[in-house]
Amino acid sequence: MSTLLLATRNAGKLAELQRLLESAVPGVQVIGLRDVDEYPEAPETGATFEENALLKAREAVRHTGLPAVADDSGLTVDALNGMPGVLSARWSGRHGDDEANTALLLGQIADVPDERRGAAFVCAAALVTPDGTERVLARQWRGSVIRGKRGANGFGYDPVFVPEGLDVTSAELTPEEKDARSHRGQAFAALVPVLAEVLRAG
Repeated sequence: MSTLLLATRNAGKLAELQRLLESAVPGVQVIGLRDVDEYPEAPETGATFEENALLKAREAVRHTGLPAVADDSGLTVDALNGMPGVLSARWSGRHGDDEANTALLLGQIADVPDERRGAAFVCAAALVTPDGTERVLARQWRGSVIRGKRGANGFGYDPVFVPEGLDVTSAELTPEEKDARSHRGQAFAALVPVLAEVLRAG
């Protein structure tokens, strides 16, 4: 049984990768940061999602000696030239304040007409192993930002994001529906064959 560390404390992300990997790579145990000795996590100083994901995965390998997967994600809004981007979680100045972040974003694009409110959730997922293998890939989920919040599922900007081809927000989807479509679901699914190849070789 080989062990893979997912560098997150988010139980939902952990469960998602465990579900994806259990069928694709038998004999791999996926654990999270809550399952290893705590270490100081470096600030996310990268200019891109890919840089931040690699930074987190490298830190995890350095502190634990385990192969590690990390991701970084956020919302890019066309009318804001791709912002908040890597600053999504701290857009209002306070990290993780979903209410304030969403309120600021909606205020910033209040005058933007509906047809120009395009946006995408982006997720970069990185795999780093103790022997120096590094792979990173990104996926995006296109849609648009509506003018008010709808739905109670999800987190972050989910209540104001309507994915292309749907008339409900990301926060109105079930977790299973969101997993199947979302930027993170796509990125993790794309990473699974890479993980299978690397972990079997290891």
